[in-house]
Amino acid sequence: MTGPAVAAQWRVLLVDDHPLFREGLAAAVNLDDAFTVVGQAACADEAVAEAGRAAPDLVVMDLGLPGRSGLEATRRILCARPEARVMVMTMSEDDDSLLAAVRAGARGYLLKGAGRDEILRALHTVVRGGAVFSPRMAERLGVLLGASGSASAKEAFPTLTAREREVLDLLAGGLGYRQIAQRLVVTDKTVRNHVGSIFAKLQVHDRAQAIVRAREAGLGGE
Repeated sequence: MTGPAVAAQWRVLLVDDHPLFREGLAAAVNLDDAFTVVGQAACADEAVAEAGRAAPDLVVMDLGLPGRSGLEATRRILCARPEARVMVMTMSEDDDSLLAAVRAGARGYLLKGAGRDEILRALHTVVRGGAVFSPRMAERLGVLLGASGSASAKEAFPTLTAREREVLDLLAGGLGYRQIAQRLVVTDKTVRNHVGSIFAKLQVHDRAQAIVRAREAGLGGE
């Protein structure tokens, strides 16, 4: 007779250039039975490589990394693994960092002074598809996003048709060509034709580059 089934653990990648902070965070995360730390990285390039190797469900990302920033690492990871979730954990409280993190695809933004219980609650929320910001940051983010609303996708991509912008938005949201076709009730070939036109107009060579451009313009959100 077999015992009760053990629930699968969420796989977590930690990215921070301070080894002591990283190790302390790893110890705290591993104490929660819902999570297991599958990788650690000290810079953006290591983070992207580890994400490809370990296939994490959740990435805890510092912004102030040596060399390429945590924002660049976030974009690259989410381009390769759009199903992954990223939660930023940083010392930066400034508005530019907060807005840039959200536009890069982060689902949460915590300061490093947060306590263990707060961090674990945030991880549970983000890995399940929610978003986590402190009340003060959430209020600021609403103001910032409202102020940047004038930079709409139409203004960011004036050469795209309305349908092409719709396809690009769904592409940036992580949908495959067949899923987009089903959502828009068109054929796969029609979607591929739209994508080819988008690539040509944006002067990009592949889906990953198109997604980066789309997310920088605020597309792909839920």
